[in-house]
Amino acid sequence: MKPSPIVAPKRRRWRWLWGTVALLAAAFHGLWVHPFWGFPFNAQRHGRVPLTPAWALECWLWEDDANTAEAVRELLAGYAAHDLPVRTVLLDSPWSTRYNDFAVDTNRYPDPARFFGDLQTNGYRVVLWMTCMVNSRNRDTAVRDAADFARFARTNGFLAGGGHEIGWWKGRGAFLDYTHPDALRWWHGLQQQVFDWGLDGWKLDGTDTLFSGPGFLPYQKTWAGWRSTREYMDLYNREEYRHGLRLNPEFIVLTRAVDDRYFPLSHPEGFAPLDAAPVTWVGDRTHEWSSQADGASDADALRATRSWRDRGFEGALRDILASATKGYCVVGDDIAGYHGPEPIPPRLYIRWAQFAAFTGLFLNGGHGERRLWKRSAEELEIIRRYAWLHTELVPYLFTHVARCHRGGPTLMRPQPGRYHYLLGDDLLVAPIFRDDFTHTVTLPAGRWRHLFDDAEVVTGPVTLTRRFELGDFPAYVRDGAILPLHVSRGYTGFGDGSSSNLVTWAVWPHGTSAFTVRHPDSSGETTLQAETGSGLRLTLSGVPKPHRLRIHQPHAPVSVWRNGVPLSSEEWRYEADRRRLWITQPLPANDRYEIR
Repeated sequence: MKPSPIVAPKRRRWRWLWGTVALLAAAFHGLWVHPFWGFPFNAQRHGRVPLTPAWALECWLWEDDANTAEAVRELLAGYAAHDLPVRTVLLDSPWSTRYNDFAVDTNRYPDPARFFGDLQTNGYRVVLWMTCMVNSRNRDTAVRDAADFARFARTNGFLAGGGHEIGWWKGRGAFLDYTHPDALRWWHGLQQQVFDWGLDGWKLDGTDTLFSGPGFLPYQKTWAGWRSTREYMDLYNREEYRHGLRLNPEFIVLTRAVDDRYFPLSHPEGFAPLDAAPVTWVGDRTHEWSSQADGASDADALRATRSWRDRGFEGALRDILASATKGYCVVGDDIAGYHGPEPIPPRLYIRWAQFAAFTGLFLNGGHGERRLWKRSAEELEIIRRYAWLHTELVPYLFTHVARCHRGGPTLMRPQPGRYHYLLGDDLLVAPIFRDDFTHTVTLPAGRWRHLFDDAEVVTGPVTLTRRFELGDFPAYVRDGAILPLHVSRGYTGFGDGSSSNLVTWAVWPHGTSAFTVRHPDSSGETTLQAETGSGLRLTLSGVPKPHRLRIHQPHAPVSVWRNGVPLSSEEWRYEADRRRLWITQPLPANDRYEIR
């Protein structure tokens, strides 16, 4: 039966409408969803988080004002003279003669082989800045006109999109074609000199997110076919990390995780793929508590700090925790911000450093005065204390990073409370994000002690508001926790110089608990188990290590036994004012202790 003359046009109109909607949806997917999100939503994109080497969890330092060997040496000498810990030196741009020619500018860094060699000899790790761009014009390198460099790469087919150039913050250039085998051989050949000098990592800056063709179309043709922005970002991070690991098994890349500076939905899964993100940061921040709020009493402005527009400390906190939620394990940002209003506010510098001590990345650098001995004595004293605390926490951090690598939870785990998170299983951190000594802390269920004044047990869930002086910080340890530490100074209260060659175990006994540390020196694992009852029993098993036990003990013990033999009073020490019991075993041993 033929359709009525009224129904047929309606059906045709609906078909036309749905066809138009489908066409628009396909166009939207092709022009926006696929090149940035992938399809289907990048469910297959991420691999396993790498095992970040322990050295990358120690303190990083860099300056980005002078960019010379003289400035780096002065900074390192000052940090050594004032007993500030540094393991990694980051050289930012411009360090090369042209961007990404990987030839060291000898005017800035005379005798680079000796310079890099001296850093390695003194125990420093070296990370260099780079991008994926081959420039024809450079903004601030020794060679500004690099047309011959770009022409060579373009003529040989080493550039994506036939050498289509864009303007970026360091000049004008085209994208290296990471799918082209000959392009990679040329690129790696340029890099080989700095690898020969002992390179430990790249800081991969974010030009990959600019990958686009004429008209800002988020696709370009490569040697292996068309690639989207998202696909190119993955190629960039994976290939630079993979090549570095071929030459150095402890190589890392410092790359971006979540950074919502431009648009909060443009990269909803983060920038780098998880499997090429051993260390991450969240983009350039300003020397401000918030770049949006005018003051703590401005409620409208404070609400704005939760938006993606904020580039201050609150914005960093938001993006760091968002990164952890998405699966990134080692995340941080430039302490006190990368740039912005000068001088850096002292209390902001202190609070940001305190927060960084309880992350995987303690990254002190950027624009502004970073020679802490030329700032206030208070900043020097407090930041030094927290930098050493971060260094002491490395065995605890490395163990949780290794668990994450094996499929466990991330190092930082967001909790109820504004910017609150668990660091590993046993530390609750509630960063102070305003210029205010009064702060509100929400503790999860369980028994908690303030890490720096642990006499009182607080039972959660509970929200409390209290005052934290500038040297204090809202970090809480779970009652029953066992923290493995590497202590070599006396700034933090977890030991002193005599602890240097020992594994320090900080113990807050409650019930039965245990912790298995994965030693940063790759020697294996050791477990400490604690059991309370009529007394306290502590049992070590696994790889034997010289050790020191730092035990929270409300009362002086009557006796202390090791392996069934009573220790003399000279072999243990009790501090009544701090409720601390100290026991030291200077030889590698798996001992059993009883405290009665």
